Amino acid sequence: MNLNEELIQQITKMVVEKLEAASGNQTVQRNSDEQKVELFSQQPIGHLNAETVKKSPSGLVTFHSTAEEPKRNIATVKPKPTTAYGNPKPKVEPEAEPVEDKWAEYRKKTPARVGVGRAGSRPKTKTWLQFRLDHAAAVDAVYGEVPDDLLEQLGLFQVQSKVVDKEEYIRRPDLGRKLSDEAKSVIQERCKKSPVVQIVASNGLSAKAIEENLEDVYLSLEQSLNNLNIEMGTTFYVDKGRVAVMDDIGELLQPDVVVMLIGERPGLVSAESLSAYMCYKPRHGTIEADRMVISNIHKGGIPPVEAGAFLGTIIQKILKYEASGVSLVQKEG
Repeated sequence: MNLNEELIQQITKMVVEKLEAASGNQTVQRNSDEQKVELFSQQPIGHLNAETVKKSPSGLVTFHSTAEEPKRNIATVKPKPTTAYGNPKPKVEPEAEPVEDKWAEYRKKTPARVGVGRAGSRPKTKTWLQFRLDHAAAVDAVYGEVPDDLLEQLGLFQVQSKVVDKEEYIRRPDLGRKLSDEAKSVIQERCKKSPVVQIVASNGLSAKAIEENLEDVYLSLEQSLNNLNIEMGTTFYVDKGRVAVMDDIGELLQPDVVVMLIGERPGLVSAESLSAYMCYKPRHGTIEADRMVISNIHKGGIPPVEAGAFLGTIIQKILKYEASGVSLVQKEG
């Protein structure tokens, strides 16, 4: 069957136009019929702060924490010092500043143990050793003996008191105040009678004092008396004698003045200190107030030579006032 092509084209064109017209109406109708649905709110929710975007180099990614963390001061955390084995190093205390020695000025003026300090409840080792040394020197001074060479050099002969030995000398002072019978005989035999001044030496409690000082004191005193034209008796030495033995000597020889050079009781500062006791006409019954003394004669105290010279002037005064001790002070006014 042959169709008219011109007719077919017309019919097709009409159909196309119909379809295009129908399609445009549907689109308009659908757009007018659609309802606007919003799935997310367009308003912000909560408290949001606008963050200022800092300028950063290109390519740098910045992360921001969403939670606040406590601030840490890293600068205050320091590592603890340790040793090579990892143990904590011991704390080194700073050196204490030197304390001013406030006792130094006092020690310049006295040999006494001033401000020597202590270690805990005990004396320091140096102080303790010095104490032991001084104590040993004191013991040696008491139990020592005067060298015979010294007595011979000075031309002194030796007699004994009633004391037998050192132990008895310490326990029985009364026996040291008495001459033995043999000593009395020797003294009467060898000594000048009724001299103006009778000088006697004795070790007493320190033989070391005689050994160190007798020569200088005796020779100086002898020269002083010669210069003053004062007569001397025969000087001798009494072993283990006490001061009051001069009373026995006064009874035997009847001198005007007795000078006794005797070793002092040793201390812990000096064990070689000598004393010079003087008494005007000592006899049995003489009281101690009538005796007078110049003590502390040694190289650390009164110089021996100076002491000997000074003794001469004291003896001169005793003879002038015919008194000694407290009686001399009273007469001298």
